[in-house]
Amino acid sequence: MSELYSKKLIEVFTHPKNVGKLKNADAVGNYQSPVCGDMLTVYLIIKDNKIINASFETFGCMVSVAISSVVTEWAKNKTLEQAEKITEKDIIQAVGEVPPVKEHCLAMTIQALKNAIQNFKAK
Repeated sequence: MSELYSKKLIEVFTHPKNVGKLKNADAVGNYQSPVCGDMLTVYLIIKDNKIINASFETFGCMVSVAISSVVTEWAKNKTLEQAEKITEKDIIQAVGEVPPVKEHCLAMTIQALKNAIQNFKAK
């Protein structure tokens, strides 16, 4: 496994942050990967256009868990507009390259976050 995944990605996977449903979330975003069927839900607590807390639940692989942990940690204390600008390149810089077969996990996590933000804005 260590040949496929960076040490940082394995570290984040074995010690993920922000796992679980947030009670009283102001926004919820779901996404299911059409590639593998993994499912992800992102929960946000928002105050004055700023994400003050974020968490996730996933039915997915170790890459999904690690990336969801990183993205929800980054989203905290960002405005909605700043959080919407998180990119796949940002994630790769944080956890290292992921195998091509797992690149869809990057898009899945970003889309779930954006879905949560869009759901909040639509209220």
